[in-house]
Amino acid sequence: MRALKTVFWIVVVAALFAFTYGNDSYITVHIWPGISVDTKPWVLVIVALLIGFVPTSLMLRATRWSMGRRIATLEATLAAQAHALTHAAEQPSTRHDAFDSKD
Repeated sequence: MRALKTVFWIVVVAALFAFTYGNDSYITVHIWPGISVDTKPWVLVIVALLIGFVPTSLMLRATRWSMGRRIATLEATLAAQAHALTHAAEQPSTRHDAFDSKD
């Protein structure tokens, strides 16, 4: 799986380099009335990719961290319950039931 991921990123980077080499002229981008920026197209593509990638990546990491903490808490609770059950089974019972009395 890691090899497939590496091949994917190599293809993406190669495509970006090819796009950069092929689009070296300047373009004018009008952001708001009165505000325009002269930039190269590859800069816009990389900025758009980062705007989409960074927040998504941060949300994924936060979700994984949160789920990891939740799993750790549940595992600790389960281990404590198992420990309590094994200790309860080892100790003799001091409870006297009404059905155990002999007349």
